[in-house]
Amino acid sequence: MDSGIGLLPAAAAVRRLRPDADLVLSSDPAGMPWGPRTPEDLTVRALAVAEAAAAHRPDALIVACNTASVHTLPALRARLEPALPVVGTVPAIKPAAAGGGPVAIWATPATTGSPYQRALIEEFASGVGVTEVACPGLAEAVQRADGAAVDAAIAAAAALTPADTRAVVLGCTHYELVAERIRAAVQRPGLPPLVLHGSAGAVAAQALRRIGERTGSDAGAGAAGLTVLLDGREAELPAAALAYAEGRLLRAVGSPVR
Repeated sequence: MDSGIGLLPAAAAVRRLRPDADLVLSSDPAGMPWGPRTPEDLTVRALAVAEAAAAHRPDALIVACNTASVHTLPALRARLEPALPVVGTVPAIKPAAAGGGPVAIWATPATTGSPYQRALIEEFASGVGVTEVACPGLAEAVQRADGAAVDAAIAAAAALTPADTRAVVLGCTHYELVAERIRAAVQRPGLPPLVLHGSAGAVAAQALRRIGERTGSDAGAGAAGLTVLLDGREAELPAAALAYAEGRLLRAVGSPVR
């Protein structure tokens, strides 16, 4: 679940680990973006998106949204667990800091500077130089697959990123869809290759662990299905999703999109 197509990286990661898995993608395009909303409004919308997915009786729910994970995880878990395990998305600050600094954390304005993110920095990156970079408009541009707007938002964030940055934490799931464009904008000549840290692979693996799945020889044993829910109603995968490799993968592998 996510406000929009930011759920594609985590869904594609699950698909790669378990090609036979049925996937339900539930989003809220009518309410996107979630970042500017109050925590109370965001919680109402996130619960609606989650319950639409839960009606399909999944084995686990991935909250593939950093903003929703920051503000709504307690409410989602109170409503759905223990019957449905809820896996949140945590910015990959710990592995980024472990590689040394300086580190930049790109995130939505709602996540940047939040007590949640500041606590992660204090816990995992207290000895590393960290710059929090708010990226207004980037998630929305990615959602629309508006290349010019994506490039403009990335350029604005890159201008706020210190030149000696060695790693960038992609603190919004939408950003993982344009990771290489971010790398190209931030990489400085003469410096070691920039390392990007997303969360999709980790949350996919955690979800599979929570439901006791294996990623070994039984993968691919069945026919994968894909159900897309937009504002709680079954629909096709949005056209913008197909601008990204993750969206094309999900459409290509498994049964036709419903």
